[in-house]
Amino acid sequence: MGESGLSEEVFHIFSDAGLLSQSKDFEYRQEQQEMAVEVAGALEKNKVLLAEAGTGVGKSLAYLIPAVKYALSQGKKAIISTHTINLQEQLMGKDIPLVKKLLGVEFDAVLLKGRGNFLCPLRLRIAMEQRNDLFTSSEVDELKAILEWSEDTEDGSLSDLDFKPSPKVWAQVCSEPHICTQRSCGVKGNCYYQKVRKAVEKAQLVVVNHTLFFTLLDSEEKEDEEDQGYIYPNDFVIFDEAHTMEHVAATQLGLRVSHSGLRFDVQRLYNSKTQKGLLKTLRSSKGITAVENVMLAAEDFFIELSMAAKFGDFSRESRIREPDLIENNMAGPLRALWTAIEEEAERLDKESTVRSELLDGASRMRETYGAIKSFLDQEDEESVYWVQKAGRDGDEHSVHSAPVNIADRLRYLMFREGKTCILTSATLGVGDEDLSYFKTRIGAEEAKSVKIGSPFDYQKQMEIYVMKSMPDPRDDDYVSELVYWIGRVLKYSEGKAFVLFTSYRVMKSVAEQMEDYFEEHGWRLLVQGSGMPPHKMVQEFRNDIHSVLFGTDSFWAGVDVPGESLSNVIVTRLPFAVPDHPVTESKLEAIREQGGNPFVDFSVPEAVIKLRQGVGRLIRSEKDKGMVVILDNRVVTKPYGKTFLKALPNAPLKIVNSK
Repeated sequence: MGESGLSEEVFHIFSDAGLLSQSKDFEYRQEQQEMAVEVAGALEKNKVLLAEAGTGVGKSLAYLIPAVKYALSQGKKAIISTHTINLQEQLMGKDIPLVKKLLGVEFDAVLLKGRGNFLCPLRLRIAMEQRNDLFTSSEVDELKAILEWSEDTEDGSLSDLDFKPSPKVWAQVCSEPHICTQRSCGVKGNCYYQKVRKAVEKAQLVVVNHTLFFTLLDSEEKEDEEDQGYIYPNDFVIFDEAHTMEHVAATQLGLRVSHSGLRFDVQRLYNSKTQKGLLKTLRSSKGITAVENVMLAAEDFFIELSMAAKFGDFSRESRIREPDLIENNMAGPLRALWTAIEEEAERLDKESTVRSELLDGASRMRETYGAIKSFLDQEDEESVYWVQKAGRDGDEHSVHSAPVNIADRLRYLMFREGKTCILTSATLGVGDEDLSYFKTRIGAEEAKSVKIGSPFDYQKQMEIYVMKSMPDPRDDDYVSELVYWIGRVLKYSEGKAFVLFTSYRVMKSVAEQMEDYFEEHGWRLLVQGSGMPPHKMVQEFRNDIHSVLFGTDSFWAGVDVPGESLSNVIVTRLPFAVPDHPVTESKLEAIREQGGNPFVDFSVPEAVIKLRQGVGRLIRSEKDKGMVVILDNRVVTKPYGKTFLKALPNAPLKIVNSK
């Protein structure tokens, strides 16, 4: 194996008689040891590593222990980036304390959230002083409740607050870059965000989410080529749940301006309905007039936008292929507003927090101006542009752009020579041994890749059934056959199932037709979109042993229900992405232009990864047992079906030919 230095040390730590074996909870897993050694080797050599590690490997410890030892010995900062809050909480509450105990070392680990999650005591005090000019009476009540909470809270984090404040009130008291600075808030020692910021500077290990990572990465692009850090000098990053990297990066490195977001930012300055806001406190008639002009211009702009964009019957996105879709009537009013705000700011003392609030508002208007101009001019030829509608009636509109080929951006930002980065997930591959599909999607073609299997015995723990007699999803009797097969299969597991859909409309239709069936069997049916938040649905599902959960996109991945509660995963349809979203459409076009086959080169691999994630919900521990049922006969009737079956766990496969 050729272990040396850190690799050799880590190999022995994870061995059956090593340091970890002293813990009563430790079970030697060859796969975990293999992954830990690979991580240690990549860190020693300052390289990029892609590690697909099956469910049950124990990925967190396999990367945390090498990362901590390397950070401490080399004086580097380890950044652990995750996609879900669940994993962040697991790392901070369970895994990191365990690493400290096992290694017998002390180190500082900090969970870093975006600054908008933290209360700023200075802004809270100012908001209280100006409450009559800024807020309505009900908003003042919320403000007082936040003040009361602030006297007891330890971390000042929004998640610690026992009620959900209105966005307007929280936006007026949370940390913001132009106002809550080291100079204005840090010296007092009572600012929650500045405390976290100081803690992060000292910490050897920082936990973030992917969205925040790319926000900070984009804002912290280093001019010093010698500094190989990502966010902090001399750091390295471990990306867990790395299969989401492409999507998150594209979203964060693109642009978005919504009518509702602009309205929110402008009304913080002055709200003509309530006659409250910062400009009211300053009695700025010029500023108030400028606000009203922006509001009127925005109303016209987004109405014209909605009329110029061409939406399909069921689509909420309209791709814009040519520049100058509509006239930019926002440029003048936005410029006049930030000019008026800056003039007001110039009259105030340079140390004034009101001045800082005004300059923050001016900065937001400049950013909006730049984003709208970029959208209408289509400045970046390598990006795709679209208009999106939202809201119950589809009457809220926003403009967007995203890089078509995020690989070109990430190749430089994340993977250039000298960068140290580990990417891991249970689902990076599509059956390809070297993870080449994922590497190409994210621009990590030169990285080393390893595939580490699961320690679970899928031959004994799982059975896979394919219902060959199911009709094609486009057939008229498809939904009625779904109802029949779902009902029949659920009898075997007595409920205890996730039923995964790709269409919200089909899910609702099946749920309505099966209401009596569930009532007759005494099984509770939980349907996504029925008013219960997804995390609450999972909690209810765990607690009610015979319940059944119908879910779409968000339930295919990131949901963990070990034990008997989940004994059956029913996949209603292969999860091919709908090709009408502008980002997906642009990727398919790019493949076609390069002489590739969009279906084979993109649609199938993406669906394979999604299917692997859905199937992966079933076996979460070595004690779990259950069945996976695929109600889409294309996995056995179409040539590409073999690709799907090859990528699934090595479990007994049974093809059911008839009813």
